[in-house]
Amino acid sequence: MAKLNFIAELGKQEIVMIRVFNAPRDLVFQALTDPAMIQQWWGPRYLTTTVEKMDLRHGGLWRYVQKNQEGHEYAFRGVYHEIVSPERLVYTIEFEGMPGHIGLETITLEEQDGKTIMTDKGVFQSVEDRDGMVQSGMEGGATESMDRLAELVEKD
Repeated sequence: MAKLNFIAELGKQEIVMIRVFNAPRDLVFQALTDPAMIQQWWGPRYLTTTVEKMDLRHGGLWRYVQKNQEGHEYAFRGVYHEIVSPERLVYTIEFEGMPGHIGLETITLEEQDGKTIMTDKGVFQSVEDRDGMVQSGMEGGATESMDRLAELVEKD
């Protein structure tokens, strides 16, 4: 299985994640933009994700709610800035538990020999915000999400 390349250089406001999927770009893009598919891979396995809102257009709002077995909820929201099917998504992301800490995420998909190279670049408002995300366990959560996405799109 491909591994997530998680890059967080000291002193920078960004995190770059790169993952190769053994799947066509159209299918990977669909998994990033179809609410039914997102609910199958977004976040760690121990949480249930619900896509509460997803207006996939420039200026459109999105909101995902995750719930653990005890019923605690964790919500994320943002605004879409660019959707270029099947190659690019740009949107903001904010964890509602830490309001005001908004990141800008750019996902690009490049097809190469039937595989898809996904590059996900997150830019944070400050180095401190970025460091907080790294310290919160983002790499582990992102790795698990990408593994789940691979399971969904990589059919033998």
